[in-house]
Amino acid sequence: MALDQAKKTEIIHEFQQKEGDTGSPEVQIAILTERINSLNEHLREHKKDHHSRRGLLKMVGQRRNLLNYLRNKDVARYRAVIQKLGLRR
Repeated sequence: MALDQAKKTEIIHEFQQKEGDTGSPEVQIAILTERINSLNEHLREHKKDHHSRRGLLKMVGQRRNLLNYLRNKDVARYRAVIQKLGLRR
């Protein structure tokens, strides 16, 4: 369920703060969200794949921690990421 390089590069360019930025919370959250969405599709088809489900839960927790960090650091950036990714409907 890994992202292909073209999709990952596209996500990085969309969410980066400056040129060459790959580690900002926004980029990490966007990449995790894409991986979570693809894994959700996989789990809809393979309902008994509990090992992947565990990985999904770990990714959701990691994204939650990054979102908490960003919310505490800069609320405006947090709200922008939430709105851009369509989280917290």
